[in-house]
Amino acid sequence: MTKWLLAGLLVCFVLLGGFLLTPSPIDSKAWLAPEPPVMTGVLAPNEHLRRAELLARGQVYGPEDTTVDTSGVLYTGTQDGWIVRVFPDGRSEHWLQTGGRPLGMVFDAAGNLIVADAWKGLLSISREGEIRVLAREAEGTPFRFTDDVVVAKDGLIYFTDASSRFQQPDYMLDLLEMRPHGRLLRYDPALGQTDVLLRNLYFANGVALSPEGDYLLLNETWKYRILRHWLSGPRAGQTEVFADNLPGFPDNLAVDAAGRYWVAFPTLRNPQVDSLHQSPWLKDLVAKLPDALKPKPQAYGLVLAFDAQGRVLTSLQDTQGSHLQEITSVNPHEEALYFGSLHNDRVGRLPLQAIPGLGASPP
Repeated sequence: MTKWLLAGLLVCFVLLGGFLLTPSPIDSKAWLAPEPPVMTGVLAPNEHLRRAELLARGQVYGPEDTTVDTSGVLYTGTQDGWIVRVFPDGRSEHWLQTGGRPLGMVFDAAGNLIVADAWKGLLSISREGEIRVLAREAEGTPFRFTDDVVVAKDGLIYFTDASSRFQQPDYMLDLLEMRPHGRLLRYDPALGQTDVLLRNLYFANGVALSPEGDYLLLNETWKYRILRHWLSGPRAGQTEVFADNLPGFPDNLAVDAAGRYWVAFPTLRNPQVDSLHQSPWLKDLVAKLPDALKPKPQAYGLVLAFDAQGRVLTSLQDTQGSHLQEITSVNPHEEALYFGSLHNDRVGRLPLQAIPGLGASPP
């Protein structure tokens, strides 16, 4: 018995020693996260998301972002690289395969589908399904996690590279490392040129242009905040915090006809992650663990609406995440909101008029 016990202890010491001596895949930095906001008032838990109609249920997996064309056909990208079309009558069709992971998408004025593909870069897809790569790098640094995209009225394309170090499957490593690897970029179709507008961002995620096009909003996911970057006017080129200390991890965002900014949150803040950020050595160890042992996102559905001053107007929630969860995008189209998700098998649609207390257009 003693022999077997000693042998077992020896194996444990060997495994532990191997684990401790194995280099960490990250070089993490300490960060003191602010105390999360209390979920009261406009943030109080509710079940408004349960009112949403479910589209293409069981026919898509991971419809991360959505956009709707002029004929009412909804487009979305899935985990396995497909762009799926969902028709107004409920039919769905696997339209084309990008060979990557299509994330943010939007139509340009010519009807091309502009896609931020996590693996392939910034793509333009014609109505006939011809895929053209617009950009794969900027300033000599390749995109490793092309994330969200928006097209301005003048045709300029603004998009994000969430991380220049970690690719899409390793987003948790980027979170644990807590170093600014993200960039905001602009592509000029006329010149075929990509410029870096902002660098050193903590997971550059969703982007949305103001109705006047004088600024854009940008989600900095790991810092729980939204930035405003001015594109024109006396503050052109300046960046400021638009909304800070959010209750979850902000993902994509979009603006509706009334000037409200809708922000999707895949999950709420995680106390374990906030605590880990204070101990870089511990984060370096956690990064070496199997994914099954790393902190997990809470099953929750959360969407917030902000006015132009950064004030929260309303919240849409599914506290159990049983109807809609891990929401990564919210897109307004013709008086309805469409909800995408990183891992769900459905797209949600909720009429704006069904949202209690939304009221009139914000000032």
